[in-house]
Amino acid sequence: MNEDNHIDGLSRYAKQMLLKGFGKAGQERLVSSHVAVIGCGGLGTVISNHFVRAGIGCITIVDRDYIELDNLQRQMLFDEDDISGGLPKAIAAARKLGRVNSQVTVIPVVTDINPRNIEEVIGNADLVMDGTDNFETRYLINDACVKHHIPWVYTGVISSRGMTMLIVPHHTPCFRCLMDKRPGPGSMPTSDTVGVLSTAVDAIGSFAVTEGLKWILRRDNEMQSYLVSVDVWRSELTKFEMKKASRGCPVCDEGIYDSLDAREETYSAR
Repeated sequence: MNEDNHIDGLSRYAKQMLLKGFGKAGQERLVSSHVAVIGCGGLGTVISNHFVRAGIGCITIVDRDYIELDNLQRQMLFDEDDISGGLPKAIAAARKLGRVNSQVTVIPVVTDINPRNIEEVIGNADLVMDGTDNFETRYLINDACVKHHIPWVYTGVISSRGMTMLIVPHHTPCFRCLMDKRPGPGSMPTSDTVGVLSTAVDAIGSFAVTEGLKWILRRDNEMQSYLVSVDVWRSELTKFEMKKASRGCPVCDEGIYDSLDAREETYSAR
């Protein structure tokens, strides 16, 4: 590709490249990066949409589910035609995103994410994004990312609030440091029990993508070393400083990957 064509290929990012820390060099770093998004529901669609529009070179989207009518309230990439077409979420998202930015390679993976396949799915990724709705998969993502030294962004949303945190293995606390004990079945509220506001999904997904962009651009002095909590209904933003437990972490200190080694368990990414 000659220089004129190369610059023209970046012209769609002109306003983004004006931002401090981006520029042509920063945009080229984005173009050469690969992000894996685990789950393509509300959070996953917001995350994938922003990364594709920002010009990430390759994005892998993993989800086994099909689109249902009540998804449309918060899952921004889908419409009624996708439902009538009987499309899996990952396929529908890839088609939509391909029309948004044909320069980006979008790889849809229609499968459960589980201990048997996660290492292959994320193996070539520079960054992993959590678009899931369950703790089992988050512990699994954490195990695989810590084991392979891949940064990932935890993201969760319920009702009108959400949380996000950039996790850089062996540099920040990991998800197991944050939540040592896995919540028991039915012990935590879900969107099925308390609902979810679409603006909360959009807001926390945007925060998560921004932290991911900072990592890819190596804006070390601007990355948040906090768990960020946002309640859009109350217009509240709170930052919690996360520290490693003094007793040590079985994952990032001892290399014990219980979720990754649980080969017989069933996981789903949504």
